[in-house]
Amino acid sequence: MSDAPVARPAGSSRLTSSLAGRGRMALILLVSLLSSCLAMLWSYQAKIVCGGPPFLAEGRSAHWPVGDPNAAIPCYSDLMYLWIGRDINNHVFPYISGGITPDGKLFGGVVEYPVLSGMFMWLGAIGAHTDTEFFQHSVWLLVPFGLAITVMLAFMTRWWVLLWAATPPLVLYAFHNWELPVVATAVGAVAVMAWGSTIGPRTGERRLSLRTAAILAAILFAIGFCLKLYPGFFVLPLAIYVLTRGAGTDDVPAARRTLDWVGAAWVAAAATLTVIAIQLPFMVLGFDGWKAALSFQGKRKSDVDTNSIWYWGLRHFTGGQNDTYNTLVGLLSPLLIVAAFATSVYLGWRVYRRAGAYPWIGVSASMLAGFMLFHKVHSPQYTLWILPFFVLLQVRWPVIAAYLAADLALDLTIFRLFGIYTSGSPMQWWVITGVNVGVWVHAVLLAYLIVAFVRAPLREPLASFGRRPRPATEPDLVPAPA
Repeated sequence: MSDAPVARPAGSSRLTSSLAGRGRMALILLVSLLSSCLAMLWSYQAKIVCGGPPFLAEGRSAHWPVGDPNAAIPCYSDLMYLWIGRDINNHVFPYISGGITPDGKLFGGVVEYPVLSGMFMWLGAIGAHTDTEFFQHSVWLLVPFGLAITVMLAFMTRWWVLLWAATPPLVLYAFHNWELPVVATAVGAVAVMAWGSTIGPRTGERRLSLRTAAILAAILFAIGFCLKLYPGFFVLPLAIYVLTRGAGTDDVPAARRTLDWVGAAWVAAAATLTVIAIQLPFMVLGFDGWKAALSFQGKRKSDVDTNSIWYWGLRHFTGGQNDTYNTLVGLLSPLLIVAAFATSVYLGWRVYRRAGAYPWIGVSASMLAGFMLFHKVHSPQYTLWILPFFVLLQVRWPVIAAYLAADLALDLTIFRLFGIYTSGSPMQWWVITGVNVGVWVHAVLLAYLIVAFVRAPLREPLASFGRRPRPATEPDLVPAPA
């Protein structure tokens, strides 16, 4: 029998390739969603032991906040903590009738989070009479966001999604606080931009124009801003990406490309109007309560529960948390954050001048790294914020491994440290060591990532979205069957 190649229709080969690709995608989705479900189930089991009967006054579990002191994962969860002290347990609609006392205590339903996070807490409290019921209701609200993030990352990065779905942070923080909705808005905006850049098979053109996709992404970032602030920062690099006309597929050098000021303005306007539309009802119906949440953050001190480089570093040079310390933190933190943002934008512009496309995703990640490094609050669950960028961008494996290892060490010790401080028990060497290792390894890596994120290429297939398929000019040649 001859082994000479024979001509076969190109469409047949493409159909086979398409079916194989769909099969691989189905397998990736199955594995990643199963991993996410198992991680979130584990997270639930680790946190629920802080609740349960018997219950004390106002529905607080007698097990709170220690749970099983011998458990490998501390049971502490902000979801249960928030049940008391902000009128969540009294089912008061947030922000409308509350305020803040001169000594910085919130009352009347005000919570120290942006308004959409406060609304989620109010929804989670409906029908709940104990901190455990509130936690369980909140879990049901959070789970869909965790699964949605997994699906979006899987379509953009294939097997790399397992960095999100099968690593410790999802176990440690899925139900620690209200992080999953805000992460979903940030990932969703990237997904909208990616999908909009793909080429429609019928038209041979982008599914969405660059302006349209960016406006939709900006709206998602604005919603994220009203949940936990940080996605709002990403509007700036997105607007610059539109200003520089995206990936630059028109073969015009970057230096000669006309700037789209109108498109960039539309992106900024879409984000601004979305924020106003969300915030305005609360401002009109209860300005004092709305303002109180901002005032609380402004008055918040950088102490042990904020877990930042300021507490674990600067405090030792000022003789403790005195007026000098508080003044320096209040001055240096915002200045360094702004400087980090400017650095990220500048580094992105250098990449644009060299490569012809502004790396807006890398710049966004870089800005986040700078914010997490220099902000006076660095809660452990913020790892969920940065983790999707490890999935989307080609960050070096040692950096990812070191960051996740330090994060694990921090989570397993910081909440035990709080218990030791509260009870006055003797300090354990491994607890204070784990906290310091976690804080300072994170700090070093975040400083490195301010630069590295901007330069990191996108992972596949995200990097290839928007590329036009090469037209087939010849039939595929495959060996004839023996």
